[in-house]
Amino acid sequence: MDIGRTGMEQSVSKATSDKSQVQVIARAAAILRALEDQASGLSLGQIAQRVDLARSTVQRIVAALEAEKLVIAASPNGRVRLGPTILRLAASVRTDFVSLAHPFLVKLSHELRETVDLAVVKRDHLVFVDQVIGPQRLRTVSAVGDSFPLYCTANGKAYLAQLERPVIEQLIGRTYEKRTPKTLTRLDDLLKDLDAVRKSGVAYDREEHTLGICAAGVALRDALGNYVAVSVPVPAQRFKENQEPIAGRLLATKRALADDLSAAE
Repeated sequence: MDIGRTGMEQSVSKATSDKSQVQVIARAAAILRALEDQASGLSLGQIAQRVDLARSTVQRIVAALEAEKLVIAASPNGRVRLGPTILRLAASVRTDFVSLAHPFLVKLSHELRETVDLAVVKRDHLVFVDQVIGPQRLRTVSAVGDSFPLYCTANGKAYLAQLERPVIEQLIGRTYEKRTPKTLTRLDDLLKDLDAVRKSGVAYDREEHTLGICAAGVALRDALGNYVAVSVPVPAQRFKENQEPIAGRLLATKRALADDLSAAE
């Protein structure tokens, strides 16, 4: 018996098996991503086309995902959509991220003596999920749960700056509601502003959403890869003279939070 050869064959077999298992996980992840934002679900054929896999392969993986309730039937004719298990997991991670980010918001608010907001992206708008209110007598406050458009807010523009023009246009269109005399209402003007955001890393709302209120914001990804934004809203009368320190502390907070997320992985 050739013991050395047998051991080598076992090693090759294990490596092949490990590679196959990783491939299955990658394919399952691709299928789950394909179902994102598909409230009415997709057919197996549609999924196969989107992830570039054979329909039979998609069928096997979907059956395994259904067994764990990661996907569920969306219609009687075979369409499937994301299931309660993955939604519950996502909600858990989001809650954990808010808890993880909160001390960073508190520190930033203490350093700047201003209100600090945390928002998540919901397609073409933002939703505030946490806030630390600054100590100033004249301050800006929005309720947790409030939603704001992307095109005229600092945190919204920070997110849009991460996207390419075709994606931005598909998401928010080419023209926008004029909320104040300073609102950018055309895509081309907004894109010029986003070029500056990409260079500096910080986005600004200079009374574009609400007269009398300015803001600076940065965007980053949470543990699931979804974009979130940290912003500092400030009454316009004291924003200009404090813009640079606000931007600097925002960028430092973004780096610290991103490092903390990386360490937690």
